[in-house]
Amino acid sequence: MKNSFLSLVGAGPGDPGLITLKAVKTLQIADVILYDALVNEQLLSYAGPDCLVVFVGKRAGCPCAAQREINELIVQYARSHGHVVRLKGGDPFVFGRAQEELAAARAAGIGYEVIPGVSSALAVPALMGIPPTCRGISESFWVITGTTRSGEISEDIYLAAKSSATIILLMAMKKLDLIMDLFLAAGKQMTPVAIIQNGSTESEKMITGTVLNICSLAKFEKMSNPAIIIIGHVVDLHKYNKIKNVIKTHQQMDK
Repeated sequence: MKNSFLSLVGAGPGDPGLITLKAVKTLQIADVILYDALVNEQLLSYAGPDCLVVFVGKRAGCPCAAQREINELIVQYARSHGHVVRLKGGDPFVFGRAQEELAAARAAGIGYEVIPGVSSALAVPALMGIPPTCRGISESFWVITGTTRSGEISEDIYLAAKSSATIILLMAMKKLDLIMDLFLAAGKQMTPVAIIQNGSTESEKMITGTVLNICSLAKFEKMSNPAIIIIGHVVDLHKYNKIKNVIKTHQQMDK
């Protein structure tokens, strides 16, 4: 058995420039890279010439068997090749099922490390000028998955609907109607809502509305996953923060 090791690496929200320097250095020395569907494939250019690159295509809603297969691949390649990088979109510990992969490595006697990534939950709204907190507007924020392992809406969303905090929802587009019903029942009809699809990428798309009308707007604009939903009065700050225009200018300069 070779010197087996696992690096769980966060790839960031999609823009290849939003990966950490430590993550890049780790990709450069990997023997195997197992990467997700949400990873920007430009990042694979950092792999060495002899590195084996394997697409594992993990997305929200895949059956548990798919995750078990990924766990098995981690162990298999670590034993046969050595250093495995598990490259995951965003941050590995934010709804990335990283704990299950660490447990598989630990059970197999394989050493591991975690290299955090820029989470889409914060980065994508920020790029559109939407802060999760703002003095006088929002004192806290929740980051919640739209759907639990059982396929139901998270109980936390029921509590969040009664809160004054900013609510950031991941993997929630299929439950959008039901979630907005909870906020309507809590008297939040006019609370601003933003949906950002493919955030930080060239195909990025954003719509804004209110709890009352966001579902119809989303259907009209054909919004779908991967997307982030932000609920709260901080969404209105998008109108005043022209951050996106500056980002686009920098990207054009880089090209």
